[in-house]
Amino acid sequence: MTTMEQAVVAALRTVKDPDLHKDIVSLNFVKNLRAENGKVSFTIELTTPACPVKKDMEQWAREAVQKINGVREVEIQMTSAVTAGSQGAGKQAIPGVKNIIAVGSGKGGVGKSTVTVNLASALATTGAKVGLMDADVYGPNVPLMMGVTGRPHAINNRIQTLSNYGVSVMSMGFLTAADTPLIWRGPMLHSVIQQFVRQVDWGDLDYLFIDLPPGTGDVQLTLTQTVPLMGAVVVSTPQDVALQDARKAIMMFRQVRVEVLGIVENMSYFQCPNCNHRTDIFSHGGGSATAAKYGVPFLGEVPLDITVREGGDVGKPIVLANPDAPAAKAFAQIALNVAAQVSIANINNLDAMIIQ
Repeated sequence: MTTMEQAVVAALRTVKDPDLHKDIVSLNFVKNLRAENGKVSFTIELTTPACPVKKDMEQWAREAVQKINGVREVEIQMTSAVTAGSQGAGKQAIPGVKNIIAVGSGKGGVGKSTVTVNLASALATTGAKVGLMDADVYGPNVPLMMGVTGRPHAINNRIQTLSNYGVSVMSMGFLTAADTPLIWRGPMLHSVIQQFVRQVDWGDLDYLFIDLPPGTGDVQLTLTQTVPLMGAVVVSTPQDVALQDARKAIMMFRQVRVEVLGIVENMSYFQCPNCNHRTDIFSHGGGSATAAKYGVPFLGEVPLDITVREGGDVGKPIVLANPDAPAAKAFAQIALNVAAQVSIANINNLDAMIIQ
């Protein structure tokens, strides 16, 4: 390593990832460093294409290197390699899937599926490889919300996913008529979830979101016992009756040793589009208060917006249909926050394994 390259490395040690709380050299983010005739070039490889501070990181690195005497030009390439979740004891990974994230609510009616499809769609727009498993077997609404129709086929005895908006999707809704109810007992639920996990060809994914049914029943137990979930997102609305069940969901995940990545407060408030008057229809702030009480991140709040419902009904999530809407921006930021929490959890788990 030349003297100039050593100086560049020293300068980049002053650039820290605000989420991981380490400098980008120690995190091994800096790749392909070259310094010659006053020109410096290197790559910063982040842990996710959805890094919330991606542009800031590039600017901080550029400014740090430009302060070195003799540097005339700085060329930075920003890339990513998503970190993978660790394997749980006795649990079999899904081939090709780096991170499996459950989205639960503890109760119905809080917009859990709406949150899930928007988070998945938002992350897909960043360039991440995203999948969505609709595990809400009794109420499989994901196909409608994602605008996906058709019936999956098999190749070499592996069920192929359907996709839209860059998201690979599998749902019971593809396998039954729209108006046909499923009257199944626990063992049948266990069987179909195992089929979605073991017999579906998910391909290579950075993130696989699993839209759980409400409550803390058979489907949740099957998944947490057999699949190495790297974390869970809990969705609630602000009122006490929803938060009571959200707290149960948090405790369920903790009992089965699944890290809670954070809480999303959906339908957080309503702002009149005509007069801009804000009304806290379902109260407000309960999600952040619950997050603080249980020591988990608060991922963000989503306003009540008619266009969110309209996007779900026509099969185009609001983050794609109207990305400038306040609710869409909220979902997009929450998706970045989820990706950040995944990276933090994976780095922390890796550090713990090294210490052991």
